[in-house]
Amino acid sequence: MKQFTAVLWMALIVATAATAQKKITLDDVWTKYTFYPSYVSGFNFLKDGTHYTKQNYDRFKSVMVVNKYNLKTGKKVENIFDGEDLKDWNSDLNGTFEDYSFSADESQMLIATEAEAIYRHSSKSNYLIYDVNTKKIQPLSDGGKQQLAAFNPAGDKVAFVRNNNLFIKDLKTGKEKQITQDGEKNKVINGLCDWVYEEEFGQDRAFYWSPDGNSIAFMRFDESAVKQFVMPIYTNSEYPELYTFKYPKAGEANANVSVHVYDLKSGKTTPMQTHKDANADIYFPRIKWTPNENQLCIFKMNRHQNHLEVLAANTQTGETQLVFEEKNEYYIDIHDNMTFLNGGKEFIWTSEKSGFNHIYIYNMDGEEVAQLTSGKYDITEFYGVDEKRGLVFYQAAEENPQERQIYSVQLDVKKKKTLAKKAGRSSAQFSATFDYFVKTYSNINTPYQFSVCDFKGKEVRSIEDNQRTKDRMKSYGFVDAEFLKIPSGDVELNAYMIKPADFKKNKQYPVLMYVYGGPGSQTVKDSWLGNNMAWFQMLAQQGYIVVSVDNRGTGARGEDFKKITYKELGKYETIDQINAAQWLAKQKYVDGKRIGIWGWSYGGYMSSLCLFKGNDVFKTAIAVAPVTNWKWYDSIYTERYMRTPKENNNGYEENSPINFVDRLKGNYLLIHGTADDNVHFQNSAEMAKALIKANKQFDTYFYTNRNHGIYGDNARLHLFTKMTDFLLENL
Repeated sequence: MKQFTAVLWMALIVATAATAQKKITLDDVWTKYTFYPSYVSGFNFLKDGTHYTKQNYDRFKSVMVVNKYNLKTGKKVENIFDGEDLKDWNSDLNGTFEDYSFSADESQMLIATEAEAIYRHSSKSNYLIYDVNTKKIQPLSDGGKQQLAAFNPAGDKVAFVRNNNLFIKDLKTGKEKQITQDGEKNKVINGLCDWVYEEEFGQDRAFYWSPDGNSIAFMRFDESAVKQFVMPIYTNSEYPELYTFKYPKAGEANANVSVHVYDLKSGKTTPMQTHKDANADIYFPRIKWTPNENQLCIFKMNRHQNHLEVLAANTQTGETQLVFEEKNEYYIDIHDNMTFLNGGKEFIWTSEKSGFNHIYIYNMDGEEVAQLTSGKYDITEFYGVDEKRGLVFYQAAEENPQERQIYSVQLDVKKKKTLAKKAGRSSAQFSATFDYFVKTYSNINTPYQFSVCDFKGKEVRSIEDNQRTKDRMKSYGFVDAEFLKIPSGDVELNAYMIKPADFKKNKQYPVLMYVYGGPGSQTVKDSWLGNNMAWFQMLAQQGYIVVSVDNRGTGARGEDFKKITYKELGKYETIDQINAAQWLAKQKYVDGKRIGIWGWSYGGYMSSLCLFKGNDVFKTAIAVAPVTNWKWYDSIYTERYMRTPKENNNGYEENSPINFVDRLKGNYLLIHGTADDNVHFQNSAEMAKALIKANKQFDTYFYTNRNHGIYGDNARLHLFTKMTDFLLENL
């Protein structure tokens, strides 16, 4: 009897514990950010390699500050900049600022205030010059907001862009000089990248000081021939404002780009002789100074993006010569990994030429000197070279595509060392001297952990373990995601699955698939999934299984796997997602009649295509900010994978969701921001028009004046409330 009572009490305790677990709400996920981990960001390593600065908010003073810390101990050494000084200098600033940077000798700072966003990366600000020793503050310029202000190596001059023209401010004399004169909105840009370079080549800066500070190399964008895109911005006035900008779509005219070098002593600007035809349809995705103050490296790429030339330019004469070139059957991904060795006699380069991304050394004659890494895995990040120790630091997906570890390899004997071995994903930010690095680690079920390690990988101290977030996850009953393999024809696809906590094999559950699927991307990662994980856990609590599958075309599995989608974006990806859904439908624990799919951006494109082409497989789809016809997306991205519509009409027609609306059988929710400068609202407006013409019922939500991210105010909460309700009703 006593034994029975004990068992009964144990059962009651277990049942009580299960029911005591808190239910996740959308407010937890998108308002309270209950499961948002602590981040350790903003490490600005100082040149001594053992200290760093960090921008913080001082709650007691209600101002921003920049503090200096000892990297090894984490202790604050001094206050470098105090927003109180800024507040005293100008009370309108309220002691706040957005960004800061140091001069080379770290005696001065550029403080960016009153930042105004332009596109995804770019912004303009009122910059201030702050003397660290005298505490003196002065404005950089009083002629209007500036962009991308940067000290010269000596720290006595600052270059910046305003109104599409390049300027130099002499800090000793206080004189400001305008270097270019022809800058004009939607016509000519000097020293900045245009929209498509910024978005697809990942840079907004287009000017750089020479190593001796006597010259500035810059790019000039002539946008005259580029067609304009117009977005209405609703301001509660009688007429909307019209935001107009240059946006080259697939097959349309790009900006005519040229490279120039301005000599401060002579005041002369010399054009670099990059090509004979002034109107050649080419790209310059990077310009980079060599250690030689009179030599500039220029990356030159054809419009198909499968032939890259690295040119060495004599900045005095403008003459160029070919240093190195790479050709590819498909396309070449641009990177920033070119690092010079031996005073500029050699350079590091990463390439997929072996079928996997690896690290090489070349001389300035373009000859391969050494291959530092090899094998059937991809190098995923290049961290830099410590020439004193003869070490190259990098991250790779050597263990499997889901994971990332950190490594070093010796320049001379190519001996490799693993610096972060733990299963999951590790990334690094190295100090200026490469003595230490800050390691960020997570896995799919563990939020970020931050620690300081020495260059051999030995942990010096823990910075943040996010135990509080882990405790919250436990109290809310988070279940572990599981990795699995799903067959699709003759390939195996990586996937993860999140099941309800009370999962039973003999019970059937609805499935929601999450997809992105774009070239080189991954959703199936052994790393923390952010707030999406919390939402997926909420759905699991309500009886859903959540699955994500990395289709062909995704990254870290070599070039053949990634580039099979060339000229047919969407074809193999859709086949794989449909095959994965069919495989799931055959599992005893899945209700094959209730499988849905959702995605954002490329993922919205994929979810739309999957619902239409897989109309007997998917019951429901949600598409957020989707591309619905590739001819409406930008030139650089689309043509990299598809070439132009004129060259590849069938590829465009057969893989654009808008052409398959007649196949819609299930439930479709279409969502877009009206001020999306990336994937234009045009895509969803045209999709709605096509669905109506085909007499297909669908749901739609639009977000006024929201960009591609759909955030601000209650936008995210509102969005996920709608998506959750839609799934509960239709799946």
